[in-house]
Amino acid sequence: MLLKKKPSWRKKLVSTGDVLNQIEPGMNIFIGTGSAEPRTLVNCLMHSKGYSLQDLTLIQLVSFGDAISYKALQSKHYRLKTFFSGWVSAEAISAGQVDLVPSRFSAIPLLLKEGQIPIDVAFVQITPPNRAGYCSLGVGVDVARRAMAQANFVVGEINHDIPFTSGDTFVPLDKFDMIIESTDPPFYFPRFPIDPVFDKLAANVASVIDDGCCLAFTFGPIFEALPKYLATKKDLGIHSPFITDAVMDLIKSGAVTNRKKGLYRGKSLTAYALGSKDLMHFLDKNPIVEFQSIENVFNPMEIGRNPRFVFIIPVRRVDLSSHVALHNSKGHVTAGPGQMADFFNGAEISNGGYTIVALPSRNRKGEPNIHISVENTPDLLSLPESIDLVATEQGIAHLRGKTLRERAQALIEVAHPEDRPALVEGAKKANILYKDQIFLADSARFYPSEIATQYKFKDDINVRFRAIKPSDEDQMRRLFYRFSDKAIYYRYFSPIKTMPHEKMQEYVNVDYQNVLSLVGLVGEPGKQTIIAEARFAKHEHKPFVDIAFVVDEDYQGYGIATYLSQMLARLAKDRGAQAMTADILQSNMAMLKVLEKGNYPVKASMEGNTYALTIDLNSPKR
Repeated sequence: MLLKKKPSWRKKLVSTGDVLNQIEPGMNIFIGTGSAEPRTLVNCLMHSKGYSLQDLTLIQLVSFGDAISYKALQSKHYRLKTFFSGWVSAEAISAGQVDLVPSRFSAIPLLLKEGQIPIDVAFVQITPPNRAGYCSLGVGVDVARRAMAQANFVVGEINHDIPFTSGDTFVPLDKFDMIIESTDPPFYFPRFPIDPVFDKLAANVASVIDDGCCLAFTFGPIFEALPKYLATKKDLGIHSPFITDAVMDLIKSGAVTNRKKGLYRGKSLTAYALGSKDLMHFLDKNPIVEFQSIENVFNPMEIGRNPRFVFIIPVRRVDLSSHVALHNSKGHVTAGPGQMADFFNGAEISNGGYTIVALPSRNRKGEPNIHISVENTPDLLSLPESIDLVATEQGIAHLRGKTLRERAQALIEVAHPEDRPALVEGAKKANILYKDQIFLADSARFYPSEIATQYKFKDDINVRFRAIKPSDEDQMRRLFYRFSDKAIYYRYFSPIKTMPHEKMQEYVNVDYQNVLSLVGLVGEPGKQTIIAEARFAKHEHKPFVDIAFVVDEDYQGYGIATYLSQMLARLAKDRGAQAMTADILQSNMAMLKVLEKGNYPVKASMEGNTYALTIDLNSPKR
């Protein structure tokens, strides 16, 4: 029987004791992050009692492995220096056991290069070498190369369970002063359960992500729920700090092609992988996932080269001025302030890019997550000018280009319905909203979010349709002032010249029961403009609805009015109406033709210079 020859690299293996004998008091030791944490080396370091293993500084960019524990840090033999305040380090920072370095992630490589954060030793997890003698850095590139270049003593921990990944991950075995073989599996991250609130929240986030967008993912239930709602999109791209199981699901769905990216086209770009064994198998020798250092992944200029880059941020709270409070507890691997700044800037630079803040309207205790102010909340991110959209399970608030008053109104509309009255009253007292601001408390419970849809008309004009909201007041005023005198007369039957706040706020505040209004919007999420409006109002004594609609003159002739009339007919019939009625001036033949194109017969009678129309919803055309 032939004996299998042992790989030559095994002859170079040493024990963890041999490694720790090289450590001296006062040294700074770089350690890989997350699933790339060299757990065997770190566990031995944490549990060894040697005299030389004291007064050591452990440098880890993001501390969410399990080898460096809060209990071990309390021994005072070690201090952890990190750039991220989540996961293990959160309570340790508060207790003074961890030094947090405020920094943009993209600036960290330069801090290492210039020696401002000195490194004496680098512990790096690697794969077994391939036939050419190259190991892979596996699932965490971050600044490993920089750390190895700065360190006087470099140790590689070979782990057979990590994937051999592509990108800037290849390191010759002879670059390591010592190598050991891991006796611990990688740190795996369990998948998050998805409760109905986060499922609805993810659906709302996905509704403002279009084909061809490039996405950044982190970790948590929002991202876990996103793939099923994004699976029907086309040509999505990934430029993300983390690759997770959710990203793997999205790639497998076929929605991700990376064809529209401006950087690493055809590749999903990342610096870290966090996830399950299935994810590790997926990444092994997978050429479509590219691992690069954080100086590439977190560089705002590089991020911005991707058109339509979307940065999604899970947060804890938000206030009516768009200040947000970040997650900071164990269990949240989310964006830290340093990462925030880089990806915020990248989204701003990106052509068509935007930022989405996402959170449930209430926390698990049933307390509001949308407040008048969060200024006294820890982990405050005060970049209101960089937040384009806020998503809750109640809907999407569009904030870009809005005044503080308009932002507050939009955010109140996505708060929990039971929290909205107090927010309105508080905003009035704080002079954020007008003192005479109308608020229909019951309408919050009846808002028909399920009717939202979009349709692509000729010349690739994509229009999103949804029910009107009070925050549409300014947009509707602008629509009114774009109309010609003729169009105003056709719509309102009188030569109206002005539409002040008092009139328009009455128009946009509807109860969705007796009056339902639809608006059509064009433009990318965060930059949308209302170009059409249609509504029906129930008759008081019979099962009829009276309808009216108008389309911006620049968008007439595309079939938008016909689509709106058919949408009104469907919604009216669903709500029990048996007929629609409308009054149209004799000279407005274009509107008469629109209604005659519908699925139901139109009966017309003349009353002066006006057609009185009745559309029977019980007798569809054959």
